[in-house]
Amino acid sequence: MKNNIKILSFLLLVNVGVFAQKDQIKEAQSFYDKGKIEESLTILKKIEYLIVNAPDVTKSDFFYLKGNSHKDLANKDIDPKNNFTLASGAYQDVLLYENDSRHYKYAFKADLALKDIKSKLVKGAISDFKEGKYKESADKSYEVYLFDKKDTLNLYNAAAASLTGKDYISSIKYYEELKKRNYTGTGTIFYATHKKTKLEDAFVSLGARDLAVSEGVYEKPRNFSPPSKREEVLTNLAFSYLERNDFANAEKNYQDALQVNPNCINCCINLVFVKMELKKALLDQMNALGNTPKEVKQYDELNTKKDEIVKSAIPILKKALIIEPGNEEAKKSLLGIYRALEMTNEYNALKNSK
Repeated sequence: MKNNIKILSFLLLVNVGVFAQKDQIKEAQSFYDKGKIEESLTILKKIEYLIVNAPDVTKSDFFYLKGNSHKDLANKDIDPKNNFTLASGAYQDVLLYENDSRHYKYAFKADLALKDIKSKLVKGAISDFKEGKYKESADKSYEVYLFDKKDTLNLYNAAAASLTGKDYISSIKYYEELKKRNYTGTGTIFYATHKKTKLEDAFVSLGARDLAVSEGVYEKPRNFSPPSKREEVLTNLAFSYLERNDFANAEKNYQDALQVNPNCINCCINLVFVKMELKKALLDQMNALGNTPKEVKQYDELNTKKDEIVKSAIPILKKALIIEPGNEEAKKSLLGIYRALEMTNEYNALKNSK
């Protein structure tokens, strides 16, 4: 009997808690309707830790209101990056809980709100890029990618903006992720123009795009099949490493780019440049050594390694001259290597060649 009383008491407490949450959400909604967004969010923050145990309908009410509140703050240019992030997370929670419960109350509106946030961020990223605000542009593009990772074009845009802005730490991060995802930018991209924003959005599938058009939210559907960007990703990643004096990773990615396109003349030239930088690093180590037996031995080992690096550049430069016989930079570099290695016959043959 006592156990039954305890269970009943617990259930009563749970019900009281549920009703209290509903009342607080209503109060927060009232503040929101009056334009008092900060007050609305203050109430929501107080009960957020309780929402995990609330019924799915209550969760939908909570997260939809939270999404709207943060979205409105972002639209008022109040910490837009953070508020757009919080809004998108809340709207995604709405979709998650309503898909689980099969009780759809805000799903359609939440999905539209997510698309609206994405459109604003994409538009902002484009505007920032045009104004030379490359970091801001990259941040916004990456933010879109984080809540829609199927749309890797935004990750590509973040990488490109970072590279243009010479933020090589960020460009390495983004290009490495593109490389990991084997990004090519190929395939068919399904576009349509949002009727209100007039911005063109990409859709994950033909069906998703056609549904958005049939619902009257989008118009002007079109398909696009871009060429592969795999080589570009690898060469830009290599260049970013090069600018950070990380010659080992630069060399690796130029080699990978040559696997994608064996006729990449710039890959050949830049790869040789990387090897010459590695040679210089070894020369610096050699020049810092003294005359002790141990250091003399170390000098000889480094000298052998240096010559091996220089020799490894020869086939690359030969390849470059096959790809582009009139490339004076490649010819000049190869002549310099032949002279340094005292390869007289090879030097004279190349010098006298047309």
